[in-house]
Amino acid sequence: MNIQVSARQTKPTVLRVEGLSKQFEMHHLKRTLFAFENIDFELNAGEFILLKGENGAGKSTLLRTLYRSYLPRAGHVYYHTQEGIIDLATAADVDIAVLRRREIGFVTQFLNARPRVAAEEIVAEPLRLAGRAHGEALAEARRWLDAFGVKRQLWSAYPSTFSGGEQQKVNLARALILPQRLLLLDEPTASLDHAARRALVERLAQLKASGVAMIGVFHHPDDVRALIDRELHLEAIKIEDEQDDVVE
Repeated sequence: MNIQVSARQTKPTVLRVEGLSKQFEMHHLKRTLFAFENIDFELNAGEFILLKGENGAGKSTLLRTLYRSYLPRAGHVYYHTQEGIIDLATAADVDIAVLRRREIGFVTQFLNARPRVAAEEIVAEPLRLAGRAHGEALAEARRWLDAFGVKRQLWSAYPSTFSGGEQQKVNLARALILPQRLLLLDEPTASLDHAARRALVERLAQLKASGVAMIGVFHHPDDVRALIDRELHLEAIKIEDEQDDVVE
């Protein structure tokens, strides 16, 4: 692992990762798949870290471990909430659920489209859950659907019928409509056209300026080059006679 060190930051720390390691036990194969070992870094408010590394270096796995979709094998993920510091590696599931709803966002290229729910309602939902009036939330949802290039005639349609690219635009609008304190981005531009990628970068720039801390993997890293403060390089773990036992 290689971290490019920038000038000393004065902004408050949002995330501090110490000795984080992850592996997967493939019991049916009697083998261990290693993702990453002993990762350390800090992420400050308004800072953007780009994750880099070859296929199999564990970039997406690291993001999912920070989000606590995966439990780490070792290490700590100290997140500075608005109430205090909590270790995401050991926190109770109920606390993780609250943080995901209030402070930590995860953006991927995939939308889990619910049947018979309109695109505009899916995008508006985070605002409604945060207490915004339905009409106000819906108007904001339509604004972001338009910004990401979703055709107006699709706003009241069901995303389950959309193409992959259109679903991704709906997913981004929903994920980014409500600013979080920490945003994890896993290849959010993979299937986007140029206009949608530009809209995404503009939104990320707004969030960064407002103090949102971000770490992510990008299919088109040049799109976000102006936003990057540091780069975190992951190296695939090669085990003798198990060179293929790495995960993305």
